Amino acid sequence: MGLYDAMNASVTGMAAQSNYLANIGQNISNSGTVGYKEADTQFSTLVDQAAVGETSAGGVQSDTRVAVSQQGTLESTTSPTDLAISGNGFFVVSNSGGQQFLTRAGSFVPDASGNLVNSAGYYLNGYSLANGPPTMASNSLSGMQVVNINSDGLTATPTTSGTLTGNLPSTDSITPATTATNGDYDEKTSKVMYDDLGTAHTVDLYLSQTSANTWQVSAFDNSKSTSGGFPYSSGPLATQTMAFSSTTGYLTSGGSLQIPVPGGATMNLDLSGMTQLAGSFSLSTSSVNGNAPASVSSVSIASDGTLSYQLTNGSSVAAYKIPLADVPSPDNLLPQTGNVFSPNILSGQPSVGTAGSGQLGTISSSELEESTVDIATELTNMIVAQRAYEANSQMFKAGADLMSNLIQMNLT
Repeated sequence: MGLYDAMNASVTGMAAQSNYLANIGQNISNSGTVGYKEADTQFSTLVDQAAVGETSAGGVQSDTRVAVSQQGTLESTTSPTDLAISGNGFFVVSNSGGQQFLTRAGSFVPDASGNLVNSAGYYLNGYSLANGPPTMASNSLSGMQVVNINSDGLTATPTTSGTLTGNLPSTDSITPATTATNGDYDEKTSKVMYDDLGTAHTVDLYLSQTSANTWQVSAFDNSKSTSGGFPYSSGPLATQTMAFSSTTGYLTSGGSLQIPVPGGATMNLDLSGMTQLAGSFSLSTSSVNGNAPASVSSVSIASDGTLSYQLTNGSSVAAYKIPLADVPSPDNLLPQTGNVFSPNILSGQPSVGTAGSGQLGTISSSELEESTVDIATELTNMIVAQRAYEANSQMFKAGADLMSNLIQMNLT
């Protein structure tokens, strides 16, 4: 190894320390950036010639690694649309052109149209729940749309499901099935349901023990009765037979009733929790979804990413499912402007799932993930890099001086 090699090694050393200083400057400038991940500089030897018993000539090279998988501290805020991830995963966001990226920067606020956008101008993506549970492809970011919380106007949601849980007395009289839907019944309850326009409809439910351990449930439209009960001007909306175990009293078949709501959807009434015991008739759960027209007063976001509208009438409507995406090697994601990342061959392709499932973390509302940069550490690193750069420059100067002396000696 000669003077040229020494000078070349010092040049690579200055280049590597320059990269180190650039990363330190990037970290310090983003110490207050929500969701920012610290850039780390890795050094490795650079060899362009080697021989046994001699110094390997070459120098050093540097490589930047972004510690994307490092968890930042969560800080509380007052906005429910500020979101943070505790654990693995990324929010899926898109730019104004619809191109999708991954990010941990969850400082989302509604724009003029109600679309949730973060401070870098990226829009939060999620699945709409307007038509029921979404079809979530685990290996694709497709099927999502920009999450919108526009609170202008009224919102009405048709009833599509409900639950009825309680006990039917095994001691009730036997009512033949032929008369159970004609005014002869053992127990009765009613439920309010909503059609497509949010109009409330009362549906009367009649329960009759048609034989030992067998019950019949029939649903009637209350508006078809002038007395609030039998007789009705039309037959039942739906009828179902339920069978119970003679030893445990638990339901063995007939655990749901499909009721076509007048002017609305067909709702699935879950009866699987019903029992037939010797006690009195009682209901422990009687609920349905849907709501009458009401305006949105606020939004809430659950840990599994379910975004719900809180309405002025006190009800809540699930509107979006905010998923999380993850890649096999997060630290190899490609950083882009705006604190977002792009998947690539080194990181692996993203998989999508519900927050809190599998290896994915949970979503925290009214919290933000702070930058992972520690200012004290960066200032210490800056001094180390500065000294190393100066040492390399002195090495280059020493080599240049020796080279100049050698040239002068050859000329004399």
